[in-house]
Amino acid sequence: MILRVKKKTRKKKSQDPSTGEPTPEGTISMEILGVVGTVYKFQGMSDFQYLAFAGSSEGSTASLYDKVLLKKPEKEEYFHQEIHLHIPPPIFSRLDNPVDYYYRPNINHRDGYQPPHLSSENLIGLSRARRPHNAIFVNFEDGEVPNEPHPAAVKKWKKLCTNTVDMKVEQEMRRLFTCRPIWSRNAIKANLCLHPDKLKLLLPYFAYYMLTGPWRSLWVRFGYDPRKNPEAKIYQVLDFRIRCGMKYGYNSNEMPVKAKRSTYNYSLPITLKKPVPQAISMQDLTHGLGSLGSKDSKKAPPNKYRLKESVYIFREGNLPPYRQMFYQLCDINVDSLQEIIKRNDGAESECNERDGWCLPKTSDLLRDSMSLMIKQIIRSKRPALFTSPAASSDSKEPLAYESGEEEDEEEEFHPSEGSENEMETELLDYV
Repeated sequence: MILRVKKKTRKKKSQDPSTGEPTPEGTISMEILGVVGTVYKFQGMSDFQYLAFAGSSEGSTASLYDKVLLKKPEKEEYFHQEIHLHIPPPIFSRLDNPVDYYYRPNINHRDGYQPPHLSSENLIGLSRARRPHNAIFVNFEDGEVPNEPHPAAVKKWKKLCTNTVDMKVEQEMRRLFTCRPIWSRNAIKANLCLHPDKLKLLLPYFAYYMLTGPWRSLWVRFGYDPRKNPEAKIYQVLDFRIRCGMKYGYNSNEMPVKAKRSTYNYSLPITLKKPVPQAISMQDLTHGLGSLGSKDSKKAPPNKYRLKESVYIFREGNLPPYRQMFYQLCDINVDSLQEIIKRNDGAESECNERDGWCLPKTSDLLRDSMSLMIKQIIRSKRPALFTSPAASSDSKEPLAYESGEEEDEEEEFHPSEGSENEMETELLDYV
């Protein structure tokens, strides 16, 4: 509705001389004029206009438009004249609609917190304290590897390990690192059923984390140095990504392996996320979250935290579950690929940061062979992509559950919502 509001005022002095009291401001009247059938709302922000001007010491401003904009061919002296520095911003706004910006409050650290030392290479500094998981990080060029965990990691795990379930998981983790000195976190999660928050505390108790080199993003048993042991060649990591493009027969939209996270599903800096309270069940309480569980429990807790083998094992004939995978060489279960890895068995002479104990270009040969295998799988299941350039829309429906995994009624647990890169996501848990 259209509402007209009138305010009547009197043009008199602020005070009545006869009474000595201030005159009233006037009366307000309202009237409804009619009903609007159609309303147009322009919620988007208007176009930006960035003016080039220079200020003087007197406070006046002068336009730089004629000096900045080149209207005709000029001589060399024109480009060497003195002019105020004018740099337009690279971007005006990331948003199309005006919204309220939620500023983060000041960080309140605990008593005894010491701010990190700022060097010339880190002028901005850290916005929060380091996460207290007490993991030890090792680079490929470092001299020695640690032989024992950080004392704080031992103390934190011993404080948390309060029931038989945690003790059993600790023994199982010890058995895993005894049989195999180097593990990826996905491989451990596929062989061990443990809550992700507890896994973050248990891993630094048994192993250190490699940041660079052929064993990057892997957890290595304390005291074991893969750079000095040629048999550690089979534990090297292979960063494999499914290739897409016209020369491979399918583009990114037709790729049969879905992305782990959508490109369009991201949080803007103005987004305010409120944590949603999660319901807890008695099974969660008896599964290591407290000491309320009874020994004679009839129903065992489900393995909802255990991942499938396809997240770390590559088998011929199956598609990987994600577009980017980190495989260890020993987990590539294809005979032809193992022959490429074992070409220099017994003749390893030098370990370098790029190829480790393998021959040069071994990773490239493995990626080419694996990409060819994946292309053959797609060709057998989606022949229309390779035979007809103008395939119908019916033949381009996404493949469902073609990565060697069957559909489950229960949703698989995915604790990480960070980067597409698993290594970066894992680092954010400890840094």
